[in-house]
Amino acid sequence: MSILTEKEAKAILKKVLAFSKADECECNLNGQLSGNVRYARNTVTTAGEISDLTLVVQSSFGKKTGVATINEFDDASLEKVVRRSEELAKLAPENPEFMPILEPQKYIKTNTFFKSTADISPEYRAKAADDGITPSKKNKLVASGFLNDNYNMAAIMNSKGLFAYNVGTSVNFSATIRTEDGKGSGWVTRDYSDVKYLNTAKASKIAIDKSLNSVDAKELEPGKYTVILEPAASVQLLQNMVGNMGQRTADEGRSFLSYKAKDGEKNAPKNKLGEKMFDERVNIYTDPAHPDVPVAPFAGDGFPRTKMHWVKKGKIENMPNSQYWAKKTGTEYKPGGGQFIMDGGNKSLEDMIKDTRRGILVTRLWYIRQLDPQTLLYTGLTRDGTFFIENGEIKYPIKNFRFNESPIVMLNNIEEMGKPVRINGNMVPPMKVRDFTFSSLSDAV
Repeated sequence: MSILTEKEAKAILKKVLAFSKADECECNLNGQLSGNVRYARNTVTTAGEISDLTLVVQSSFGKKTGVATINEFDDASLEKVVRRSEELAKLAPENPEFMPILEPQKYIKTNTFFKSTADISPEYRAKAADDGITPSKKNKLVASGFLNDNYNMAAIMNSKGLFAYNVGTSVNFSATIRTEDGKGSGWVTRDYSDVKYLNTAKASKIAIDKSLNSVDAKELEPGKYTVILEPAASVQLLQNMVGNMGQRTADEGRSFLSYKAKDGEKNAPKNKLGEKMFDERVNIYTDPAHPDVPVAPFAGDGFPRTKMHWVKKGKIENMPNSQYWAKKTGTEYKPGGGQFIMDGGNKSLEDMIKDTRRGILVTRLWYIRQLDPQTLLYTGLTRDGTFFIENGEIKYPIKNFRFNESPIVMLNNIEEMGKPVRINGNMVPPMKVRDFTFSSLSDAV
């Protein structure tokens, strides 16, 4: 019962709303069927499946709101959760930023569901794990990894007549493969909506090769270097930046997009909307209908998602906000979240390496922490395969570094971008960046 058809979901939600006595009521159904397999030290350690369906009811009286959750669906339980949400609403203080629920909306079509992924079996998961374990054993390496597949459903209905429904699928795989003495390490990750694109044997070979090639790493002096960042190395920095582009934090002087008025400047803007902040080749946007990273065509409150540029030709094109802040500032409501897509070029990672005279290849960044929210300065470590490039070839592995860098600086120092690939539900290109700051050496492997 965890995945309901649109008709079944609508029937339950209509029944819930019929019990409501609140001024406004919104209810959400979220279901999932997911499976996983985990392995470590070349042995499967855990495997399982999860099936769950949850109902969330939000009731409002004036500006007072209460929320209650349940996973039982007989009539008595449905009425009970509605009454509980109403009781909580009456006990709650008024919310000064309360916004009414939405009227009915229209949504674009997005292709988020793939039967191939929904039909993943325990046998498939076992083989996917073995495709990484067996070649690791043959190379006297130690493999660990995790595969998780998810079939999910989301439905929203409210007392003003809004209804939204979506089903989606995803599969995520990651593996760390190390030498027996722990001196070499390789890592890989893959995620798709359609499992037919996942090949864990091919992915694991990447981690195997990096593990074998990262042994006996040499020390290189910290400093500023030209780097080639694989998508896994830049995605979290980019996610952090996109997640900090909100209009409210900028307007309130709390983000890198806050505008600092010059002495004597009158009627200064509160944010940097429209300012050029990055290399003009930088384009970052969301698109729920993107074929490689499709997402539900509605946000959590039922508002439609459409294609939206956040950065266009290096300029801040739009800034996400809430309904409340949009009304307060007289701007258009633009919910963020879902995913982000960054344009790139046509070259492969291998092509970019061939075109590099001297630089460092970074597999991924790890343990990233923010140092300064105003400049988005972050620190962290390289890990699982860091290599020195000379005259278009990977010459030798190098010890890992601690870095201190801001994605703002990074996106101003771009020399070249490759073909974007899907990672963590986003599209990110490999990037060649000059003057990337490595502050010290690290013993991390």
